[in-house]
Amino acid sequence: MKIKDIFIALIVPILLGFGFVIAKPAMEYFPPFLLMGLRFTIPALILVWWFPIPKALLFDVFKVSFIGSSLQYALTYSGLNLIDASSAVLLVQLETPFGILIAFFLLKEIPTIKNIIALTISFFGVIILTGAPNLEGQYVGIFLTISGAFMWSLGAVMAKTLSKKIGAFALMTWLCVFSGPMLIIISIFFDGNPVNYILSANLNSWLILAFLGLIMQPIAYGAWYFVLSKYPVNKVMPVMLLLPITGLVTAIIFLGEEPSQQVFLGGGIIIFGVSLILFKNTKKSK
Repeated sequence: MKIKDIFIALIVPILLGFGFVIAKPAMEYFPPFLLMGLRFTIPALILVWWFPIPKALLFDVFKVSFIGSSLQYALTYSGLNLIDASSAVLLVQLETPFGILIAFFLLKEIPTIKNIIALTISFFGVIILTGAPNLEGQYVGIFLTISGAFMWSLGAVMAKTLSKKIGAFALMTWLCVFSGPMLIIISIFFDGNPVNYILSANLNSWLILAFLGLIMQPIAYGAWYFVLSKYPVNKVMPVMLLLPITGLVTAIIFLGEEPSQQVFLGGGIIIFGVSLILFKNTKKSK
């Protein structure tokens, strides 16, 4: 990848990892589905006026938003309620191998041996970072979380083709147009009247929501669809393995957490494995 594109790709796990950590206090006032629905709705309301309706691709955009956002969040959050945090962090990272496998079958993208080895190294680092989670008796939660990871990967691979046709930020905007209302409807079904939560939220929660909707969502996913449209999935998807590290760094700085040496070892291995993929043949790029 070009150096410029590497930096753009790194924006994604940095902003998402930061956003996941600071979103925790906001969930005391906004249920997860409502928070995600508002996160998508805010940029949709602001940006939709700047991009023409992709009439010929509207149903394809709807499918990606349903699979990669609404259905994915429903499965993932349902699973997260049933398993411990270390299990969730590990299982969600299956998005990367899932994405590479889906791209192989749908897009005929064949990863190199070096990329496969580097991915294996990085995933080993994730296991060290998260520890050895206890998955005994948590089969429903495991299935739901893995299903959510698969749906996110499928949506990302489907979005790759669309991003080439209408552009990264236009795609991000129109996915938000569909995803926001769908997630709010899911929230109404599971959590009840959203107005009660909206009226009771404090200023800090609204500031967090503003960051998620105005900065994290448009910039992170705009950058994601941009690099995804330019490079093979097996080249871009491993960047997401850095997300636990950025989330951990944010937790250390803002929540005062004190990680063990095991965490630093796992993080170092992840960074090493991902760098093997990102920086391959960088000097030859023009």
